Amino acid sequence: MAKKPKKKPAKPKKIKKQSNSSEYGAKQITVLEGLDPVRKRPGMYIGNTAEAGLHHMIWEVVDNGFDEAMAGFADLITITLNADGTVSVTDNGRGIPVEKHPVTKVSSLETVMTKLHAGGKFGDSGYKVSGGLHGVGVSVVNALSEYVRAEVKRDGKLWVQEYKRGKPLKNIKAVKAAKGTGTRITFKPDTQIFTVTEFNIKTIIKHLRQQAYLTKGVKIIIKDERKKKDPREYSFYFEGGIASYVRYLNHKKEPKHENIFYIQKELDNVQIEIALQYVNEFNETTFTFANNIHTTEGGMHLVGFKTALTRTLNNFARNKNILKEKDENLTGDDTREGLTAIISVKLKDPQFEGQTKSKLGNAEIKSMVDSVMTENFGIFLEEHPRDAENIMSKCLLAARARAAAKNARDTILRKGALDGLTLPGKLSDCSSKGNENTELYIVEGDSAGGSAKQGREREFQAILPLRGKILNVERARIDKMLANNEIKSLIIALGTNIGEQFNIEDLRYNKIIIMTDADVDGAHIKTLLLTLFYRYFPELINNGHIYVAKPPLYSVGKGKDVKWAYSDEEKDAIVEKLLQEKEVKAAQKVTKKEKKNEETESEEEAIDETVDQDMEILKTKAGTRINIQRYKGLGEMNPDQLWTTTMDPETRIMKIINIEDAAKADEVFDILMGGEVENRKRFIQSHAKSVKNLDI
Repeated sequence: MAKKPKKKPAKPKKIKKQSNSSEYGAKQITVLEGLDPVRKRPGMYIGNTAEAGLHHMIWEVVDNGFDEAMAGFADLITITLNADGTVSVTDNGRGIPVEKHPVTKVSSLETVMTKLHAGGKFGDSGYKVSGGLHGVGVSVVNALSEYVRAEVKRDGKLWVQEYKRGKPLKNIKAVKAAKGTGTRITFKPDTQIFTVTEFNIKTIIKHLRQQAYLTKGVKIIIKDERKKKDPREYSFYFEGGIASYVRYLNHKKEPKHENIFYIQKELDNVQIEIALQYVNEFNETTFTFANNIHTTEGGMHLVGFKTALTRTLNNFARNKNILKEKDENLTGDDTREGLTAIISVKLKDPQFEGQTKSKLGNAEIKSMVDSVMTENFGIFLEEHPRDAENIMSKCLLAARARAAAKNARDTILRKGALDGLTLPGKLSDCSSKGNENTELYIVEGDSAGGSAKQGREREFQAILPLRGKILNVERARIDKMLANNEIKSLIIALGTNIGEQFNIEDLRYNKIIIMTDADVDGAHIKTLLLTLFYRYFPELINNGHIYVAKPPLYSVGKGKDVKWAYSDEEKDAIVEKLLQEKEVKAAQKVTKKEKKNEETESEEEAIDETVDQDMEILKTKAGTRINIQRYKGLGEMNPDQLWTTTMDPETRIMKIINIEDAAKADEVFDILMGGEVENRKRFIQSHAKSVKNLDI
């Protein structure tokens, strides 16, 4: 079949520069008052107006309760999902002050609720430590809610004030006497702002469980009262803090030593908590937090921890003569293989890099964490000789494996250098040299690879077919992994190298697209590739380079008009729509033989047969035929179809791979791809009923 010419992306039109400056003056300068900037650009404050931003509203209010808890004034936080769509967050802290503020001339409560950058997180008289850097939390929630009710128990009274889309409806007033202290904020997300208003209880539980680990001794209660006949309640309380968190992360893994190392210490008004345990795995699981905020990119506290861990283990090994004089020191990779660690610091003025607070930049924290870790981990090793022996054996084994892996990797790179960095022969590269718009399709099998090569846009799309299933890297070290020809070809094609020599700047393609068949084998290959990227190329996922193509399951054709369906439900909807058109009154199934003899058949006759397993032809009384083709493999599509449905940037559907919850992702990969069969069996049994469209 002749290949349909593709349209090249149109070049952007040049914009003529306007010379008349009189049109741009004072009248064109817009000043947004109060909380108007938040409603105008909500994404700047909560990320987006979809599900993530919706739940961020809860986190902002809950953070105020945790600030009270970290200051030592609260030990109970309750989150309630109400039947009317509102959310209530209650803490038993001191209560937001209600007296008149000297600057704003309104109550302190109204000031906090209606002014950006107002709260107890600034200056020396507020919180000692706080999770909120920008001080905009509860005011942003007020701005993006159609209704808010603030209730404060303080000075023996219950104070109440209500707001509508950030504006106070009335002045604050005391409605009755009340015992104790605390704050209750009830809000209803504004449907004018949010595209999603249904809260996900699993997302709330996951986030608040983590916060409970990080704030030990605080009880968190979550109530879901949206269904009056079936109310649910969940509670978390962890006296062990992050030591309990490490135990939770390792509960389905085999620990290398019994005792979890845990230290909590305050140094120069900085609270430092560290917990760690080694497991019988190849991968490292380390999470860092600053003022209960997950610093996904680490920072100075992580640098200090890594330095101290490696130095302490090397000193211990030298002092105990485990490492001989001729032996090389353990590297950081050696000491972190199989490590599960949590590093949490709480400080007065955290300096985060970026609005997302993903990296801690306070330089002084590095030496503080280093000092606390070095002193106390050394004592732990001395006081727990059996644990120390098991930890050292794990590190020495990792060192030997690293040496073997280095030899294997050097062999690969040396070969590549001798060949002038020759790309794999099976790779059909694109002609474009820059990686800004280039794409690499990782395709299952030579048949699909052939169709993809013919159907692609050669200028920016490269094709790498894989033969069979790659090695499961969850159960193999890097030396064995690099001996696999398919993985070796993929690494050379990516151009980034691997391990400590990885450099994302050398990535040859902007998009890495996994394209497999829509069957069990295709899903398995996809999982194996995602395991490889998650364990050895996480930067590619974090920077949005990994995608999964979504080829259609069906083509539904009526005459020359062909529509593509990506699920059984979508296919049924397309067929139903075609059958409901004016000229279509009824449909009958006919066989291929009957299709040839349709001139002699009565249009009233109905025959309930299918042509074959993957092809179905529907014939209507009006003479209209609807052809339904089921695709199980990419190789069944001709190049034109593959381009139109799966490779054309203007019409294709792709999923971008990201990691919302690193701890959960690590657990799932370990269960599904690790060596513990029993854990995998339990997982399959628990989720078997939720599987849809399983091909057997």
